[in-house]
Amino acid sequence: MDFILDGNELGRTTVVLAHGAGAPMDTPWMTATAEHLAKQGMRVARFEFSYMAARRSGGSKRPPAKAETYIPEYLAALESLSCTGPLIIGGKSMGGRVASLVAQDLFDAGAVRGLLCLGFPFHPPAKPEVHRGDHFQHMTCPALICQGTRDPFGSREEVLGYSVSPAVALSWLEDGDHDLKPRKRITGLGLDDHLAMVAERVTDWAATI
Repeated sequence: MDFILDGNELGRTTVVLAHGAGAPMDTPWMTATAEHLAKQGMRVARFEFSYMAARRSGGSKRPPAKAETYIPEYLAALESLSCTGPLIIGGKSMGGRVASLVAQDLFDAGAVRGLLCLGFPFHPPAKPEVHRGDHFQHMTCPALICQGTRDPFGSREEVLGYSVSPAVALSWLEDGDHDLKPRKRITGLGLDDHLAMVAERVTDWAATI
């Protein structure tokens, strides 16, 4: 398994970040997020699912399979990653969803400290009836979900109506979309400002778990 590592120092809390459905592990978004987390003292490990890695070598560009399909690959990545400090698993959008499906079992086994989801896909755009977050209702694994307030995969108005356990913390990025990006004309802020905020919130949250 190939990883991109930021903040690769012994003993740091490691955050494993899997990419979203349509973009690889080395996009500007993923790179900036990893760099901000590293500046906050985290070690960040990025990896790719097989379908995305295949695209680099001219493979099929078909959409990914269902998130559950990639559970074995996520577990294989964790198995191959050397980690000497606390471990937090997660990812962007689909990557975070895959991590969320294995987090509870790994937490119960003492293998991970928590779950980090950046822009969780609670439902497909314009299909709020297709709910993908039921497992958060009974989760005891500490989780942090950083979500844009106008995310079409789950806005603040929608998500605040869902039932989640006390172990799940929701952190809202005002006017953020699915990439957590705000509209500068409205907020005076850009994407990098929000990613820096995310890194600070993740650091504060990680210190409590």
